[in-house]
Amino acid sequence: MTRPITDPDVQLLATISATLSEDYAEDEAAWLGSPFAWIKSRPSRQIGAIGEQLVAGWCAAKGLDVTKSPDSNADRIIEGRRVEIKFSTLWKNGGYKFQQLRDQNYQLAICLGLSPFDAHCWVLPKQLILDNWGTAPGLVSQHGGQTGSDTAWLSVDPNNVPEWLKPQGGSLRQGFKVLLSLVGG
Repeated sequence: MTRPITDPDVQLLATISATLSEDYAEDEAAWLGSPFAWIKSRPSRQIGAIGEQLVAGWCAAKGLDVTKSPDSNADRIIEGRRVEIKFSTLWKNGGYKFQQLRDQNYQLAICLGLSPFDAHCWVLPKQLILDNWGTAPGLVSQHGGQTGSDTAWLSVDPNNVPEWLKPQGGSLRQGFKVLLSLVGG
């Protein structure tokens, strides 16, 4: 049952809200029927954990030894390597943003991107991230502008991957091949 809104300011806010909802409805429509759509409905604090579980499950299902990291400097131990897992669903602009890349105690970063009906994966040695931070297309400081140095994010358009990132994966199959080459598989 709907109730009438009598306060003019609340009416104004409701009108603006209705206008905005059309933009968000388009985004939701792209995910209709997707096996990944449920992830979009979860709170942001859970989405990263879901990404970690997806990567861990995928690697284990492909025969790799996967355990939880004993500390917060890495997310998982995969084949004896400390791995940071970054996860992104497709943004409205058609790209992924892998956030909160830091110089912590891990050896590899696995970046998993989910589209409504596709997935992408890049596997980056930590040193590659550090060497290209702020100079490679798409890898910029997340806080503090160009002078920020504590966290970075990686923006990737899966249809226009920067040259420096292409050898690190792309499709799930390509990403897994890179992972195997880096863990000695």
